Amino acid sequence: MTTTAPAKPGLDVKVLVAIVVTVLAWASAFVVIRGVGDEISGGALALGRLLVGTAALALLLFKTRWVRMTRRDWIFVAAFGLLWFGVYNVALNIAETTLDAGTTAMVVNIGPLLIALGGGLFLGEGIPRWLAIGAGVAFLGVILIGIATRTSSLDLAGVLWALLAAFTYAIGVLFQKPLLGRVPSAQVTWLGCVIGAVACLPFSGALLADLADASPSAIVGMVWLGLVPTALGFTTWGYALQRMPAGRLGVTTYIVPPLVIVLALVFFAEVPPALAVAGGVLCLAGVALSRRKDRPREAV
Repeated sequence: MTTTAPAKPGLDVKVLVAIVVTVLAWASAFVVIRGVGDEISGGALALGRLLVGTAALALLLFKTRWVRMTRRDWIFVAAFGLLWFGVYNVALNIAETTLDAGTTAMVVNIGPLLIALGGGLFLGEGIPRWLAIGAGVAFLGVILIGIATRTSSLDLAGVLWALLAAFTYAIGVLFQKPLLGRVPSAQVTWLGCVIGAVACLPFSGALLADLADASPSAIVGMVWLGLVPTALGFTTWGYALQRMPAGRLGVTTYIVPPLVIVLALVFFAEVPPALAVAGGVLCLAGVALSRRKDRPREAV
């Protein structure tokens, strides 16, 4: 008698919704940062965003049971908050003062490849064949988007800042993932945001000076960054990360660059070239490939 191994259940609907919300929220961040960067400097914008995010995330703690953390947990959450919330936000904001949103998104999205590699090496997740194939295809799409959307003169300093953002993003996820095994996601996210805000306090003077001269739309943009990409986006990201491997989740953010191009078209009237559209198709194809699994062999 021949039987077939039972199929594993697909991705939970709630996790899928969390991924979609995260991707949309983070895509909006690239466009909003680009829009307000002329009025609020990089460090000041990071501090303002994190202060708003800290206040919003605190509301979630009322329904979350606080878990006592070990010394190792505190070291991990400190690294997570300092790198991803602190350094990442400052580096990303500065990068977008000289790079367009599409190019910045392309460079920053080197991060998921680093997450997949780090998850396999340090978190014991392994690097499945389809994850590696999907990551490679999606990364080719990101490169096409970067070539299609970058300006004629690519600023080296801006690229270096974007690379710093990509590395701190990836390392931050690798510190965050082990925490979610025993500490609630809301607690980890709020603590990370608080630590990032404290690290950005040296920019307090710049924030006050910039807000005094900033337009209402720039201030609204800063609040948006705190509420949506930070509070909402990191909450849904943490929810999904708690329920799936870091490498597989990271690859889904390759959808961000195509979305950035669409949003830039809507808000900045930037028409994406055909090469960018081709890159977006590759990104989506790569994400789809990364979700595939080898069929189980029939057992006798």
